[in-house]
Amino acid sequence: MTKRKIAIACQGGGSQTAFTAGALKALYDNGFGEHFRLTSISGTSGGALCAALVWYALLKGDDDVPGRMMALWADNTAQTQAEEHFNHYITESLRATNRGQLPQFNFSPYSPLLQTMMSLSTSQLRPHFTDFHALLSKHIDFDELAASGPRPDLPALLLGAAEILSGQQVKFNSREQSIRIEHLLSSCAVPNLFPAVEFDGGAYWDGLFSDNPPVDELAKAAFVGADNLPDEIWVIKINPTGCNTVPRAPEQILDRRNEMVGNMSLFHQLNSIGFLNDLLRRGAFNTDFLNQFQITEPVLIPRCFENEPAQPYHIPFIEMSQALQDDLDYESKLDRSPENLGRLIRDGESQARQFLNGRMSALELG
Repeated sequence: MTKRKIAIACQGGGSQTAFTAGALKALYDNGFGEHFRLTSISGTSGGALCAALVWYALLKGDDDVPGRMMALWADNTAQTQAEEHFNHYITESLRATNRGQLPQFNFSPYSPLLQTMMSLSTSQLRPHFTDFHALLSKHIDFDELAASGPRPDLPALLLGAAEILSGQQVKFNSREQSIRIEHLLSSCAVPNLFPAVEFDGGAYWDGLFSDNPPVDELAKAAFVGADNLPDEIWVIKINPTGCNTVPRAPEQILDRRNEMVGNMSLFHQLNSIGFLNDLLRRGAFNTDFLNQFQITEPVLIPRCFENEPAQPYHIPFIEMSQALQDDLDYESKLDRSPENLGRLIRDGESQARQFLNGRMSALELG
């Protein structure tokens, strides 16, 4: 039986993308590889991290595809008492500041004072907990990737970032270049926390506010290859679409603003694909034109809003349970405690199992 071709896009959101790790783990633990073929995977920030580790596991031929990803998240979790105290201090200080209970001091990530303070406060902690470069290098052999060059033989990996000097969105593509540590560092470089990642004449920040995550490209042969055009695009979504009440407190406003900014590029991309799908279904393009782009039929995409009319190519997002969405705040995106990451991973596993069962049932009925 021919496997249905799937592209997966992983939205970013700091520590909250532990949900994505749980979701990807559950997909592979529950038969995704037996019933579907991954044609491409994209991500931004924490979503890029999860996507890259799944892709790297496929490159290495791992029997346990999510194993490397989960090992990194274990290393990224506060493990010792000192790490838990450090994590608690950071998240609770930020929470108090955002509530107006502590004065706010703005430091540049380039500040020598800030760098000295961080160096002293983390000197007794594991390097893999405090040094993102060291964490990535432990779990991905970038020298091996440099030696192997571009990998058009694998599912396409696309990592989203923003180039500061030109103001342009950037997608690092495994089919076109070797995946480098700078690519992942760029996608995760939150401007207020990390210096810009500078290499090859460019300077890069986190792509959260510009391309979260790359979706359009997953349906274009120029990016993923003609053989990797998907039948469906699945989006593992971190930021909730709506909220129940108007935010009034400072920390509520900050949280909701962050969620909305993180969703805007995603919705713009999905609306564009949806419009093109409508044109395809209504015969707006001639066959010769479509053949130039290897397009034969609409691609399945998620609904942006629950009240949208059902369409044959629409499927739901994989997103957090409502109970977890309601319990999270902005500061949880920096919280690396076992409790916070554990509940996110468990919810990702639960939501992805339900999603996968629903997709498989729908295909059987179809």
